[in-house]
Amino acid sequence: MVTSPLPHPITGQPFPSPVPPGTGWPGDPATPATPVAHSAGEVAALAGRASSGPDLDAMVSVCRACPRLVAWREEVAATKQRRFLGEPYWGRPVPSLGEQRPRVLVIGLAPAAQGGNRTGRMFTGDRSGDWIMAALHRAGYATQAESWAAGDGLELHGVRIIAPVHCAPPGNKPTPDERAACGGWMDRELVLADSAESALVLGGIGWQAVHAAAARLGWQMPRPRVAFGHGAETTFLRDDGTHLRVIGCYHVSQQNTFTGRLTESMLDEAIGRL
Repeated sequence: MVTSPLPHPITGQPFPSPVPPGTGWPGDPATPATPVAHSAGEVAALAGRASSGPDLDAMVSVCRACPRLVAWREEVAATKQRRFLGEPYWGRPVPSLGEQRPRVLVIGLAPAAQGGNRTGRMFTGDRSGDWIMAALHRAGYATQAESWAAGDGLELHGVRIIAPVHCAPPGNKPTPDERAACGGWMDRELVLADSAESALVLGGIGWQAVHAAAARLGWQMPRPRVAFGHGAETTFLRDDGTHLRVIGCYHVSQQNTFTGRLTESMLDEAIGRL
């Protein structure tokens, strides 16, 4: 279902929901000719062909490999939350955000239905985004503390934000098969981001996902694996001999930030170790 066009909150350009690729949405990496994956096998094949971050971002942003996620993201885009009824929704997979040759990776879980699925940008338009972007700004990695819409002027320096799952999942819970399918994109993302020296992993699912990706890539890691926890640290040895330090942090979800399980000082301390 595609809805009537509505004006983008920054540019004013009208877009239907979900947004067709290559139609002018700020930061859209795809074109109408970008190849589309319709299965986990096609994800792996297309990801393996990506020679750069922009190539990978484009293919991620049009992926249709997981029927349940496609249906959900597009239903949310068409129906909209009441307070956003006057805005178009991206309604597609959300690509990674930030520098193509980063020193630091930030690894989350999946876009929020009313956040990244609406705005088309990682950690944008919701409370989780408010927390992580404000912290990155305090640490000098982001040009501004606010992240409310694609095209709002935000830039990241030295950082790339990636996710194990690129579509908003129902109940914020992707299935194991959906995580496995999206793993093909993540594997290639980690290979292309070989400049990264450290990674901040938000939450236990992200911790599991990055360990699984490292294992698939043949990277060496401590045995037994280091268990997730806030402040946990491990190191991966890539096949080229370089290291990636991996630091665990409670996710910036409201269930952690509203309850005080994760505080600003805890988040700042974790980022300070990168």
